Amino acid sequence: MGNVVIFEERPELRDPVLVEGLPGVGNVGKIAADHIAGKLDAKCFARIYSKHFPPQVMLDADNVAHLACNELYYVKGTGNNDLIFLLGEYQGLTAEGQFELAEDMMQIAADLNVRRIFTLGGYGTGGVVEDPRILGAVSSVSMKDELEKHGVTFIPGEPSAGIAGASGLILGMARMKNMEAACMMGETSGYFIDHKSAAVLAKVLISILDIDVDMKELDERSQQMEEFTSKIKEIAEGQEKGHLGYIG
Repeated sequence: MGNVVIFEERPELRDPVLVEGLPGVGNVGKIAADHIAGKLDAKCFARIYSKHFPPQVMLDADNVAHLACNELYYVKGTGNNDLIFLLGEYQGLTAEGQFELAEDMMQIAADLNVRRIFTLGGYGTGGVVEDPRILGAVSSVSMKDELEKHGVTFIPGEPSAGIAGASGLILGMARMKNMEAACMMGETSGYFIDHKSAAVLAKVLISILDIDVDMKELDERSQQMEEFTSKIKEIAEGQEKGHLGYIG
């Protein structure tokens, strides 16, 4: 078994845009994509199984076992394009697996006539981020002006270490195929699940796609994250001054 794609249906889609939101730094991209797909009532139409995923099954509420997989969802009639979401709990465990999964995803995208791709992720700073920016990378310089208008920041050569995993590989493969694609990364410490950065990233993507999505739930989680990071900052400042602190 390499990668196996099982379609529950093959939807007819209008100029679909693919959004990738798999786990990564701070789970920023995953949280943003999951939230948007959930609020739009996206429908699962395919599952991707792979020997490169962890060797385990997950149990549902009825204790029925499900093999580890990624899932593809679609939404019709939103904004100017129908949408496809690549979601899941896993990325490939090896470099070989990452490439194979990205190649298969690009083939699926071609079969579905995808013309544009957005991959989502986190940009680890190693420190608390009070006002996360959304950093961008593109398959073509022609996309930069458009994305900057929606709040995406481009820093020459950043991230200096490159973009690892599905977000980077799909972006790179899209460039090879002359397909418009962009990776958008929310700044995050990288030390914990970051709903605040995810909320900012989700709003930028919503603006780009020109869609209406209820953000109340994610904004509330973002506020909780802001309170948490404020406590972390207070503790760090207290320790610098030689004081003891705690999270209570």
